[in-house]
Amino acid sequence: MIKVYGFSKVNAGARGHTRDLRVLWALEEMQSPFELAGMDHPAHDLSTDAYRRLSPFEQIPSIDDDGLVLSESAAIVLYLAKKSGRLIPSDLAGETQVMRWCFAAMNSVEVPLLGLMVLDWTADGSCGKHREFLVGWSNRVLRNLERWLADRAFVATNEFTVADILMAHVLSSGIKDERLIAPYPTLVAYRDRCLARPAWKRAFEAYCARVEAA
Repeated sequence: MIKVYGFSKVNAGARGHTRDLRVLWALEEMQSPFELAGMDHPAHDLSTDAYRRLSPFEQIPSIDDDGLVLSESAAIVLYLAKKSGRLIPSDLAGETQVMRWCFAAMNSVEVPLLGLMVLDWTADGSCGKHREFLVGWSNRVLRNLERWLADRAFVATNEFTVADILMAHVLSSGIKDERLIAPYPTLVAYRDRCLARPAWKRAFEAYCARVEAA
């Protein structure tokens, strides 16, 4: 059985937004059984030699599937999709589009949003120029994604895939101020449509019941 390493305790600001939710959502969609290994971040569970062998950068999530060890949320959900034959097309062209949009979610969309979030967490009020740059970068990415989704229900194919798990989670957890995404109604509708799925609701409710805020 797949063992998923996810949070059992995390700081209050991150609770409900962590990347293990992407894997837990995928497993709920696939109806795949798994065992959860809860990790206490404030207690430094991620900073042990044993855990570094699973996740070199001391990050959540990671999985152990009968000896196959994998970290990085996008790599994990793609692996789970390929293994289960769910949430990814069986043809090469469709699979490639899903991979394309998984990379886009991680590398094109999440990067400026995360940069803006970190700046807002840490800035002392003297970083106006830096923030203006990150807001502009984020808006360029969101504007282009809005255009792409104008006549599409889902980002990679006509059906919901793991690319949508990653993209919707980025648009949810990566945006703390709704004013940033509000000018893009197609994106808001897309994000909310994905987050309305029963599998996400089950995964999120179980997470909230289990994960403590530090």
